[in-house]
Amino acid sequence: MSAAVARIWKIIWVMGACGAMVLMLWRGWTWSAGWLLGTAVSALNFRWLKQLADSLGGQAAKPRKAVFLGLRYVFLGGGAYVILKYSAISLPAALSGLFVSVAAVILEILFELACASRNGTVHH
Repeated sequence: MSAAVARIWKIIWVMGACGAMVLMLWRGWTWSAGWLLGTAVSALNFRWLKQLADSLGGQAAKPRKAVFLGLRYVFLGGGAYVILKYSAISLPAALSGLFVSVAAVILEILFELACASRNGTVHH
């Protein structure tokens, strides 16, 4: 499983960098910065979700961790609001960047399916 997570991380950062370069050439720095901001938030959320999944079933529940889990979207949303409200960064680009980790997970699923069918482990 750790190889899959490592590939997802690589895909996230490659998509983030490539998207930022394309947007810099196509729409300018405001879109590139927005994409990078969205990608960074998406990566942070992926990290938090991975930590949550790793902690399931391991230890007793910690109230502090549960409060942080509930408030993380408030923190992310508040930070994004302040940055986007008071800067020239593109909101559509930032919102698009939020989906980078989802796209990376989908690409990893497709990779795993392709490898499984090539090795003959998928039954029809």
